[in-house]
Amino acid sequence: MSFEITRGMLAAATGALALSLAAPLAAQPHHGAGIAAPRGSAALADFDIVQASIAVERDQAVFRIQVAGQAGATRPQETGRFAGSDVHAYVWPTTLDSGIVGFDPGQGVLALAVTFHPDFDDGAPGRERNRHVWHSHWVVLGPDAACGDAALKVQDLPRDRHPRVPGDWPGVPLMISSPDLPPTFSGDTIEVRVPMAELPGLREARFDGVTAGLKVNGNLHAPLLCVAQVFDVASGNLSLPGRVAPGGGTR
Repeated sequence: MSFEITRGMLAAATGALALSLAAPLAAQPHHGAGIAAPRGSAALADFDIVQASIAVERDQAVFRIQVAGQAGATRPQETGRFAGSDVHAYVWPTTLDSGIVGFDPGQGVLALAVTFHPDFDDGAPGRERNRHVWHSHWVVLGPDAACGDAALKVQDLPRDRHPRVPGDWPGVPLMISSPDLPPTFSGDTIEVRVPMAELPGLREARFDGVTAGLKVNGNLHAPLLCVAQVFDVASGNLSLPGRVAPGGGTR
């Protein structure tokens, strides 16, 4: 099974999904860098994006999402089991290649995601326990009709091959890594700082901002982790219009 994903496939899948859930007014790039989004486009204020940005500050890339409510305050309910459990996420989809974080190149859309899931741990070796805190992942996303009409998933690792995985891969059959990049929350804003040395090509990359709920397959079969509900998309249509801001970035 091939995991090569063309831009056309991505546009068709994510475009249909975003159009059904997006805000009534399309967001616009803010000061040529971040994406300013209209308030009221998500039912939950804690996931209602008003600004998404990536800025270069000295030797770090700063990923930020500002919401209408309190960032990180709303979390999924614990179910007591892995199968069928829920994940909440703040996500920055990018045009960066999956190869830069240690997966095979060209595997899908590389995104930085900050997640909370109280029913399972998926930390890197030596840092396994993370179900009790918001934490960061690099994930590779792609469309899969098995997740629903025009829905996305975290890419499953093919079982008939031996794909490349990063050193902080948590051992689950997904294209996911668990870097030591703790997110910070301050009122309405979530922020993750990533060393620029780890992100070649970031200055030329495009991005978007998404808040979403994901669900683990109840039968634990592929697709294992689907995007079950999109709360908000900063651009309104997942067109990745954001540009990385140099210097001090956007405020």
